[in-house]
Amino acid sequence: MRPIQMVDLQTQYQQIKPEIDAAIQKVIDDATFIKGPQVTDFSVALASWLSVRHVIPTGNGTDALQIALMALGLKEGDEVITPDFTFIATAEVVALLGLTPVVADVDRDTMNISIDAVRKAITPKTKAIVPVHLFGQCADMEPLLQLAKENNLYVVEDACQAIGAEYIFSDGTRKKAGTIGHIGCTSFFPSKNLGCYGDGGAIFTDDDELAKRMQAIANHGMVIRYHHDMVGVNSRLDSIQAAVLGVKLTHLDEYTGQRQLAADYYDRAFANNKSLTCPARAKYSTHVFHQYTLQVNNYDRDTLREQLREAGIPAMVYYPVPLHMQKAYHDQRYRQGDFPASEYLASCVLSLPMHTCLTQEQLEYITQTVNRLIGQSDNR
Repeated sequence: MRPIQMVDLQTQYQQIKPEIDAAIQKVIDDATFIKGPQVTDFSVALASWLSVRHVIPTGNGTDALQIALMALGLKEGDEVITPDFTFIATAEVVALLGLTPVVADVDRDTMNISIDAVRKAITPKTKAIVPVHLFGQCADMEPLLQLAKENNLYVVEDACQAIGAEYIFSDGTRKKAGTIGHIGCTSFFPSKNLGCYGDGGAIFTDDDELAKRMQAIANHGMVIRYHHDMVGVNSRLDSIQAAVLGVKLTHLDEYTGQRQLAADYYDRAFANNKSLTCPARAKYSTHVFHQYTLQVNNYDRDTLREQLREAGIPAMVYYPVPLHMQKAYHDQRYRQGDFPASEYLASCVLSLPMHTCLTQEQLEYITQTVNRLIGQSDNR
């Protein structure tokens, strides 16, 4: 059995090596390293795959979120609601722009933002909501969109972990993560479901005016060369990364299926283990399993993680500290205990290896080891 990795990019590369090597070599041969045709080709292909009018490539997923918020014309002190249980970038860009991050608790089962918590967090200063489609499953967007409409709020989706996930509306229609709100953002960090070989990101929208504005902001606020109509940034996807993504996009549906099969295997193996709660599958969303995240019950999560490490199985904690308890985002309005679901999840979540190249042998070893270690024990 080959060594188990959280994300096995080496094996994935070997499977598509001729395609990747040829795509990168083409960029080098043509020396079109910045704004080469690969960037345009990938943007068009991704827009078609997502069924969205505009894809604006960026330097990374954090830039995508920042540019999206910059395009909304928000003012200093305006409030933006984000989930309390998420990666820091969601609140980070809000704070960097002089806006006020307001955190809302999440649903304990889906681990995505709670609609009731969002409703309670809205004030006259609220201007936008940034739902995060955490771990590969959409937040419950239909009631969130209705709530935003009632309060005249923008919705900017953080779809960095959920590209390809589909939200299922009550009438049966479907939309892919990142194409549901006013703007969607994603990351192409190498470990993402659609990842490049460096940094990269993108913004999605069906709004022509927002797209034009975001494109300009990403290019130094410039529409006509050397004429800067607004304050912008320098954020672009380079041609080599676009070439890699163009190849991997053609395999993304296959990759999603492989992740879902691995998740199904985990679900079956842990179904009778009362010390583990498997990821919830919401009726309103498909799940693309950027992470396979367990909730560890009646057992010390960190002890289990160390035991797995000793057995040659990597496991990660995403995320050990909710936003309201982060030193950089300390707010006198919030105290420990105010966000019970987020605080509970931070204490018990554990993500197992999840990628496109997990073998039957690896999955058997991982699940048998977890069940042997934790079983029905109670050492918490």
